Amino acid sequence: MDILKASYTERIENKAKELGFDACGFTKAEELSEEKEILKNWLDQKMYGNMHYMANHFEKRINPAQLVEGAKSVIVLLTNYTPKEKQSDPEAPIIARYAYGQDYHHVIKDRLKLLFEFIKEDIYPDLEGRCFVDSAPVLERSLAVKAGLGWIGKNTHLIHKKLGSYVFISELIINLELPSSSPIKEACGGCTRCIDACPTDALISERTLDARKCISYLTIENKEAIPEEFKSQMENRVFGCDICQEVCPWTWKSRPHRIEELKPNDRILSLSKEKWHHLTQEEFSEVFRKSAVKRAKFSGLKRNIDFIMSKKKE
Repeated sequence: MDILKASYTERIENKAKELGFDACGFTKAEELSEEKEILKNWLDQKMYGNMHYMANHFEKRINPAQLVEGAKSVIVLLTNYTPKEKQSDPEAPIIARYAYGQDYHHVIKDRLKLLFEFIKEDIYPDLEGRCFVDSAPVLERSLAVKAGLGWIGKNTHLIHKKLGSYVFISELIINLELPSSSPIKEACGGCTRCIDACPTDALISERTLDARKCISYLTIENKEAIPEEFKSQMENRVFGCDICQEVCPWTWKSRPHRIEELKPNDRILSLSKEKWHHLTQEEFSEVFRKSAVKRAKFSGLKRNIDFIMSKKKE
């Protein structure tokens, strides 16, 4: 039976790569005991800011088995989104690379469903489970580590030896028991480039992020006014950040992705500084129609643009 299950993982991994996933790993659907106290301490210190949903469903966050009845395994998948293109105007407000193309939630969810159907039809007819793409109380980075796909870097991102950290993490939590992948060793060593480069000191210690200071949080999840204390620290960012990933040597190893749906939108990358600063609701709705940038809504993006502009006028 063990040999048979091993062949299952090989077939699943091959199908995942055929569908466009860049890496695939397996782990048990069980409580993440080591992460339990870490998460509790982080929540107790209110480092989640006004992302109050982070304090909900604690038991589900630390135990994927509670998200799917009868769950036995978690299949964790990585999708590289490293672009080869850049924003054309070096003075234009900067957005995170993951938002260059179509909203990844829809692109990856469709592929997850195809993988689920393959397992059900070709391997295990009684398959039951759920697909997750950054859409539920799942400690996806911890699951990826358990599944042997990398380690948590000092910037709190998952780092894969070949793909770096520009990866989307997704999961299938299923009722089929599969052998777990072997975890790999952390390989940040004595490097502190990410901690040193963070302009807002959001990385307060190794592998701990104070979201309240993070530019990604301030420009996306934060629905209130951006505190004045950050006015000189935004580094021209208006949606997300990437700084702690840009300086990471492991990220430099990643090759550009080849997923058509995630191909950067030329209209977004070609927006000039002038166009950004005079962006209208109509232009926002058209240019960012399929982009993750629409999460910020026009009002949020305009707030961010005005905030970095006010600094330059001083």
